[in-house]
Amino acid sequence: MRRTLSHAPLALALLAALVAAGCASTRPRAGTVIERGIASWYGPGFHGRATASGERYDMKELTAAHPSLPFGTVVEVRNVANGAGVRVRINDRGPFAKNRIIDLSQSAARAIGMLGPGTALVELVLVSGPPAPAPTAGSWAVQVGAFREPERAEELAASLCRDFPDVHVASDDVWHRVQLGAFATRARAEELAGELAALGLRALVVVL
Repeated sequence: MRRTLSHAPLALALLAALVAAGCASTRPRAGTVIERGIASWYGPGFHGRATASGERYDMKELTAAHPSLPFGTVVEVRNVANGAGVRVRINDRGPFAKNRIIDLSQSAARAIGMLGPGTALVELVLVSGPPAPAPTAGSWAVQVGAFREPERAEELAASLCRDFPDVHVASDDVWHRVQLGAFATRARAEELAGELAALGLRALVVVL
């Protein structure tokens, strides 16, 4: 269904207001503590076995298993007891023991001083989400803003993701571009661009 607003400035104000109420609860910012609970670790008995992501488990790498975080997500695991922290990449599912929130590789467990005890109370701090998938050849996107300040791009993206799918920020060394989608046809991208224009946004169809 097409979304319409009578005045562009009002539309932009409403979009900005959605930042707090929109995707902020489902897309936490980097640096946010996203979970607190008991961590465990797994080691030699699983070394070389396939993980849920398809990778081979390497106990010497800084990786972890989590029940739901997307593969490729990076979190910092902080040991509450001693303050030690380590950054790990999620590449497996688990732990399957009750009341545990994350399973660390042997190297990650060693880094925060929990090899001996086997478990520890930890906090998980979001570092980064999974990398965006590489676009397919000939795909199109709709760009609605380009900013030098990453905070402005993230704010606009957060305000849009409540009502539109596949909103992301594509960044290089200078610009942070807010884009929607990867569409197989230009026609589909132009359709969305028209819908965004009706909200008072300057929408540009771009090739990925």
